[in-house]
Amino acid sequence: MSIRLGDIAPDFKAETTEGTINFHEWLGDDWGMLFSHPADYTPVCTTELGRTAQLKDRFAAKNVKVLAVSVDGLASHKGWINDINETQNTTVNFPIIADADRNVANLYDMIHPNADNTLTVRSVFIIGPDKKVKLTLTYPASTGRNFDELLRVIDSLQLTANYSVATPADWQDGEDVVVAPSIPTEDIPERFPKGHKVIKPYLRTTPQPNK
Repeated sequence: MSIRLGDIAPDFKAETTEGTINFHEWLGDDWGMLFSHPADYTPVCTTELGRTAQLKDRFAAKNVKVLAVSVDGLASHKGWINDINETQNTTVNFPIIADADRNVANLYDMIHPNADNTLTVRSVFIIGPDKKVKLTLTYPASTGRNFDELLRVIDSLQLTANYSVATPADWQDGEDVVVAPSIPTEDIPERFPKGHKVIKPYLRTTPQPNK
């Protein structure tokens, strides 16, 4: 199953290291980040889960719940968490799905046979409160994810969900944004009273409206 932007994120019931969850119910009205790992006790995954735990407060401040999935069982997950806590100087504080039957991996098309026919690739799905998929990213199993970039994208998604703006290349939270082309230039002062610049008729910028 190929999941595209704007699709409703498939719902599922799963056992996790923090108990049984029904995905949509667990998300509630929050944003979610579902991300997969090739297997337990793998080196890059160990650093990624440790980094996610270290960033828990930053995700929480953005109303984002994080949920990991790996194609191993609960007993394996719990032993691996001990290693993550020890080697990454943190405490894993979010659920990891036990997906030995590959139900979630297949539901979200996380296994790419031409890369590996048993292990999941490093997929990331950012899901909005409306349960729609807002972002998909897929890394090869050998490349660790950039969590600063994931947080940056979440900032952009949440900003553009609430205002008629887009974010330009390399944008960081607090920088100027692009006014949506659907807004006539003459209407910008009323919509964005902080001011604006007309660089080209189709390229207008304004200070970030929620800062």
